[in-house]
Amino acid sequence: MIQPTPALIGALAGAILGSFLATLILRWPQGRGVVRGRSACDGCGRTLTARDLIPMLSAMLSKGRCRTCGGAIDPLHGRVEADCAIIGALAIGFRPDLGGIGWALLGWLLLTLAVLDWRHFWLPDALTLPLAFFGFTIGLWATDVGLTDRVIGAIVGYGTLLGIALGYKSLRGRDGLGLGDAKLLGALGAWFGWQALPFLLLIASAMGLVVMLATGRAKARTARVPLGTFLALAAVPAWALADRLIG
Repeated sequence: MIQPTPALIGALAGAILGSFLATLILRWPQGRGVVRGRSACDGCGRTLTARDLIPMLSAMLSKGRCRTCGGAIDPLHGRVEADCAIIGALAIGFRPDLGGIGWALLGWLLLTLAVLDWRHFWLPDALTLPLAFFGFTIGLWATDVGLTDRVIGAIVGYGTLLGIALGYKSLRGRDGLGLGDAKLLGALGAWFGWQALPFLLLIASAMGLVVMLATGRAKARTARVPLGTFLALAAVPAWALADRLIG
């Protein structure tokens, strides 16, 4: 059963972190700083005050627009803040311990990677590599997977997609799969072990195919698929299925 106080703490932490992650998602691909300098309106450049920076609440009170110029605030801010709050509430509410913190970190990182890959086809090492590190450390308290299985999962996960990427480039003469996808699958192997990898690929591929067909992008031979997004979304159900069938 979820515990209210830890859930509230997790939600607050998630909302605050979500505000930063939303800014990172919007600015990082443009080469804009996300750590240094004060937050400002993208429309008029006005420096934002504490009143403008309350996660979710500020956007609702201002009806999603800047108080000075009336420019629209990207709705991604509120969505990421809300999603991170939900992740934090569920993870820490159900597991008010190191394991819960691990699940929260996993969810926050996967959400950020999923959105970045969906929008920009980009899975930065600065996020995938820490994700793998957390899998070998705090992940030990979050998922009941032995260290040996985690090591094998990281190696096999990375190696599988790396081999596919190199093979495709050798045959077609162009890149068909980004190495960020390989690093993400390796990181997930560090969290869930090698046993979850087939389920991860199966669920992610099925989700990707459904989305491509639904959006009509499957008709284009050169259509790009954000595999990292679907790997991130498939992570928890794939692990749960593997744990149930193999564990």
